[in-house]
Amino acid sequence: MDNPALDNRIDAAMADSLREVCSALTQDDSLRLVVITGNGGVFSVGRSNLSNGDDIGDDISGGEGPLAWINQHQVATVVADLQVPVIAAVNGDAMDHGLELALAADLRIASDDAKFGFPSLGQGAIPWDGGSQRLPRLIGPAWASDLLLTGRIVDAEQALEIGLVNRVVPAGRLAEETRALADKVLAGAPIAARYAKEAVQKGMDLSLDQALRLEADLNLLLHTTSDRAEGLQSFLERRDPEFSGQ
Repeated sequence: MDNPALDNRIDAAMADSLREVCSALTQDDSLRLVVITGNGGVFSVGRSNLSNGDDIGDDISGGEGPLAWINQHQVATVVADLQVPVIAAVNGDAMDHGLELALAADLRIASDDAKFGFPSLGQGAIPWDGGSQRLPRLIGPAWASDLLLTGRIVDAEQALEIGLVNRVVPAGRLAEETRALADKVLAGAPIAARYAKEAVQKGMDLSLDQALRLEADLNLLLHTTSDRAEGLQSFLERRDPEFSGQ
């Protein structure tokens, strides 16, 4: 995200660009992993949907209305729907819509100076790009309700404690540590990584019995891949595997 003058707020142009990029990425069979971050010292500080006349006033006057504005700016689901693992490298504050985008990633690694929150309730708004649904699935309903109802802002260490982020690193080492985290994911079989993501994402919305069946089905599919055979062979030969993604 490259709009540091506005703290990487996701305006209509940036939302269009993100959707276009995600669409292109879905066509790239060689893609293994995606990292999303912000330029400058802020990840993304979003604004509430209905609290900013400068954002939606023109749309309303043109007959578009608030719903059209929301649809135009929503990007979290297209990021979440990417089949490959997505890492959010949170290089600074992630607020409101910016936090909603970070929640769409599979892993979040944050600089130690980052802050997180949904202060929009004080402006008469609630999350509108999946935040109220992804947040409780990630950190549980108690903490999610706390952040949403009180507008509490948490720092990086507390975000780690409640499970909002996976890792916290010094700000100056974020790029290096993100690369190391990506390398750990990339060391695994690419098809298995996609299936693991699918099992987690879809399993959350299924009953336990249905989710267990999904997990078993995905495992059966993996046994038909060359990567699975390579994984077993490399283990027996005590060497690093050479996965082909097939």
